[in-house]
Amino acid sequence: MRNLLPILLLFLVFTSCKTTSVIITSKTEAEKQGIYKKPENTVAVKPEKKKKKVVEKVVPTTTEVLPKKDLKSRLSTDENSEDFIINTTNSSYLVEQLINAASANLGARYRSGGSNPEGFDCSGLMFFTFSKFDIVIPRSSNEMSNLGSVLNLSEVRKGDLIFFKTNGRKIINHVGMVVEVLEDEIKFIHSATSKGVIISSTKEPYYKRTFTQVNRVYSSF
Repeated sequence: MRNLLPILLLFLVFTSCKTTSVIITSKTEAEKQGIYKKPENTVAVKPEKKKKKVVEKVVPTTTEVLPKKDLKSRLSTDENSEDFIINTTNSSYLVEQLINAASANLGARYRSGGSNPEGFDCSGLMFFTFSKFDIVIPRSSNEMSNLGSVLNLSEVRKGDLIFFKTNGRKIINHVGMVVEVLEDEIKFIHSATSKGVIISSTKEPYYKRTFTQVNRVYSSF
């Protein structure tokens, strides 16, 4: 019995320190967790050349060039990429679709400077995701950290951007998007250098140590 006692103590220490968070690395796992939703139309059909969508609304009679759509204009139309579902009955539907658009790239590899499904860096994933909805944000994580307002942890919601200073950097150099907020944990999707596009947690020691801030980029969130 005396020989078994040290082994039992080691087992108890190991299990008590083990994190309860699971790193999500695939769309299948994200779907099980309720973070990602598959498009309703799952039939693989080669899309025809897209035609310009005619939106029935009052158009200015002048030749003035209209600015890029912002989030508020997105909230008034159901126009979107054919791959994503929009629920216009939910005031936060655009946030859900941003998360869905980012989650569609789970498993994509990391590529420095990459901003398409062939490979993403962290800011490239955010830039690509927002661009799916004609929303233009800066390309670097440090510049993104200057957008909107910095939040208290009690204010964080899904769709906010979360920032880190990794590898001993003095400036922000990593960004992700919040996909779930729990009592003592924030889950976020990002492109990690070692694993590509995954969902991680602030409970992980590395991200707990390097966490810097969370920003709400648009007040309409």
